[in-house]
Amino acid sequence: MIRRVVRQSKFRHVFGQAVKNDQCYDDIRVSRVTWDSAFCAVNPKFVAIIVEASGGGAFLVLPLQKTGRIDKAYPTVCGHTGPVLDIDWCPHNDHVIASGSEDCTVMVWQIPENGLAAPLSEPVVVLEGHSKRVGIVTWHPTARNVLLSAGCDNLVIIWNVATGEALINLEDMHPDVIFSVCWSRNGSLICTACKDKKVRVIDPRKGKIIAEKDKAHEGARPMRAIFLADGNIFTTGFSRMSERQLALWNPKNMEDPISVHEMDTSNGVLLPFYDPDTNVVYLCGKGDSSIRYFEITDEAPFVHYLNTFSSKEPQRGMGYMPKRGLDVNKCEIARFYKLHERKCEPIIMTVPRKVLFTELLREVKSIRDLVTLQDRRITKLEERLAKVGI
Repeated sequence: MIRRVVRQSKFRHVFGQAVKNDQCYDDIRVSRVTWDSAFCAVNPKFVAIIVEASGGGAFLVLPLQKTGRIDKAYPTVCGHTGPVLDIDWCPHNDHVIASGSEDCTVMVWQIPENGLAAPLSEPVVVLEGHSKRVGIVTWHPTARNVLLSAGCDNLVIIWNVATGEALINLEDMHPDVIFSVCWSRNGSLICTACKDKKVRVIDPRKGKIIAEKDKAHEGARPMRAIFLADGNIFTTGFSRMSERQLALWNPKNMEDPISVHEMDTSNGVLLPFYDPDTNVVYLCGKGDSSIRYFEITDEAPFVHYLNTFSSKEPQRGMGYMPKRGLDVNKCEIARFYKLHERKCEPIIMTVPRKVLFTELLREVKSIRDLVTLQDRRITKLEERLAKVGI
């Protein structure tokens, strides 16, 4: 019996590569606001970056092809009266983006086909319902015009953007600041991470908490929680000794985690980005200069470390391109937009062609073996039939 020493995986050799300087976005004053969001949102047409602005909050919206030095006078989206804390592109319309701000409002913007030619200060709709700053905005993954917002008033609101009305108010569920909110794959559930160290799974239609875990991570620093494609929950946080942790949970039984890994003692919050097609989770720590990536599987230890992309400069934020914006002909499986202090740098994650070719050869060989086996069986059967005279 042959003992397998190295776990087989198509993504074991995935590597990251930063693009050349002329393909970066330079001279951008990235926001210095103290809030643990990504500060960047990307879709196949535009990259949006929260920037420093006097007299309110603003963010840049650049066409992907507009690389190089960005003029200081380049127009921004500047309708908020307080700093912008979070932005998110609509998954159903590449020209619609939502923003949450310290001015307690959520605004939805329509970006022109070729980008901004003048400052945009008039939103399509203003959503007012929070009494404190709005730190999280995220669109529903499958239903059009449905937007979720969460604020420092510990309130989660689900909006109908078409009418500007609140569909659902989830009150009295979180006693403290909400660190993260994530929709499930089909949008039927949400999971939240809160400052009270609890991870909650909520059915927004019923307005009920259907699962929760106290002290998912015992540290006081912010946690993050995301849904995976199979319905499990992946969390990042800190241990009691301030070590960064990642954990995998089954929402049907959250007494004990499926898997827990301790990473290092850095104090930057880990932002998880998940690819449901490859089942790979990318972890980008704020203030880190690296991106770690892990593969989630059904076999122990369930969360498998793959590799680390390292660079020299620390990251202030990170944007993650949806799958439909990737160049799959070049074996690209993920693309990040790393925010430096005054620059945005695309980083491309690629599966080497040789690995793909080897996997393909292995599959072809297994098919050939099956065909050969079937041919042998047919030959034997024909020989038997010939012996009995049929």
